[in-house]
Amino acid sequence: MFRQKINQSISEKRLFAPDDKILVALSGGADSVALLRVLLLEGYTCVAAHCNFHLRGEESDRDENFVRTLCSNLHVPLQVVHFDTTGYASQKGISIEMAARELRYAWFEQVRTEVGAKVIAVAHHRDDSVETFLLNLVRGTGINGLKGIAAINGVIVRPLLDVSREEILEFLKNLHQDYVTDSTNLQDEYTRNKLRLNVIPMLREINPSVCESIAETARRLSDVEAVYREAMKVACARVTEEEGRFSIPRIAKEVSPLAVLFELFHPYGFNAAQLKDIYRSLEAESGRLFYSENYVLLRDRDCLLLKKRESLPDVSHKILHHEVREMETGFKVSRDPKIACLDADKLVEPLTLRRWQSGDKFIPFGMNGFKKVRDYLRDRKFTLFEKDNQCVVCSGNDIVWLVNERTDNRFRVTENTRRVMLLWVE
Repeated sequence: MFRQKINQSISEKRLFAPDDKILVALSGGADSVALLRVLLLEGYTCVAAHCNFHLRGEESDRDENFVRTLCSNLHVPLQVVHFDTTGYASQKGISIEMAARELRYAWFEQVRTEVGAKVIAVAHHRDDSVETFLLNLVRGTGINGLKGIAAINGVIVRPLLDVSREEILEFLKNLHQDYVTDSTNLQDEYTRNKLRLNVIPMLREINPSVCESIAETARRLSDVEAVYREAMKVACARVTEEEGRFSIPRIAKEVSPLAVLFELFHPYGFNAAQLKDIYRSLEAESGRLFYSENYVLLRDRDCLLLKKRESLPDVSHKILHHEVREMETGFKVSRDPKIACLDADKLVEPLTLRRWQSGDKFIPFGMNGFKKVRDYLRDRKFTLFEKDNQCVVCSGNDIVWLVNERTDNRFRVTENTRRVMLLWVE
C-alpha cells in the first residue's frame, strides 16, 4: 500500500516522469531514507544530497557517515557539503533555522543543475503538512497558510505528502532498513515539536483520525484558495487605474474590500493592522500616509497612491536651462507650461532652482496679489507625492517660476519688454 500511494501521488500530481533524474535530499532520518528507498524500488534514477550543518556535534558527523554508507550499499551517487551555519546566521542576522534553510536549498539547486536532475525531492509527509497547518493557524494566517505544504514548489517536489509518519516507519521496518534520529526532534523546546509531541497526541484523544481530517481540510482549502486567487486577480485588476494608483470607489464596491486591500498591499510589506487602518481610511479625509519598510501609501481624495519610500527629492540632477532673446515684432509667449517666458531685464542672475518650501509665495501670472505656493498646489489638487516633487526658480529671494506650472506676474513679458528669457528644466 505504501508504494502504491507514492506512485499514485507522483502520477496524479505530475511530480516527475519515469525517466527523470531525481535529486533526493537525504538527511539520514526515517523520512528521507524511506523516500530514497521507495524511489529506487520504483525504478527511478536518483542522486542523493546531504548537508552537514555542524549544529549537533558528533550527531552531525554520525548522520553524514550513515548516509555515506547507505548510498554506497545502494549504489547511489552522493553529494555532501559542510556548512558553517552559525557563522552564516550571524552574518545575515537571521535565525539558525532560516540560515539552514537558505543554505540547503541554494546548494540543492546548484547540485541539481550540475547533475542534470529534473527535480529536488524532499521528504515532507502528511504529518508535517498537518503540523504546518496547525502552526500557521496558531500564528494567524489566510487561506494560503492553511493549505498545508505544497506538493510542488518550482523544482521542489514532495512525493510523501499522502502518507503518514507511521506508514513510513512501517515501510522501513518491512525493509529491515535502519535510519538515524535527530535528538532535537525529541525535545519540545521548538513550537513545531510542541505540536508534534504534545498537541497532536491530545487531539488524537478527541479524534483518532485527526491528522487525516486536517489533511483533507487542507486539500479542500487548496481548491478554495485557487478559486480565491483567480477572483482576487480579477478584482485587483478592476480597482487598479494605473501602476501605483487604485480607485477607492471601485475598492468599496468589491464583495470584500479588505481582502482586496490585503492582496494589493500585503506584498509591499503592509501588515494586517495597517491594512485595517487603510480600510478605515477609505471613508475618512484624504491626506493620510501609511508606511511599510520600503513603501509609502497615500490616501488621496478618491484614490490610493503607492510609491517606494525615498528621502526628499534631490534636485541636484535637474538642470535649469535659459536662453535670452531680443524682443522682436510678432514674438508670442509660449503656451507650453514647461517653458517659462520672462522679462530678462527684471531678473537678477544667477537664477536658482530648488524645492519649494513652507512659507514660499508668489504672484501667479494674471493675478495681482500674493498666493502661498502651498495654497496654489492645494487648489490645483496636487497630491502629497506631487507636492514633494515641485520645484521653483528664484531670482534673488523672489520666486519667478513655479516650474512647469505658473510664472510670477511681476516678471511677465509686456509691451515694454526688450529682452525675453526662456527657462526650462531637464
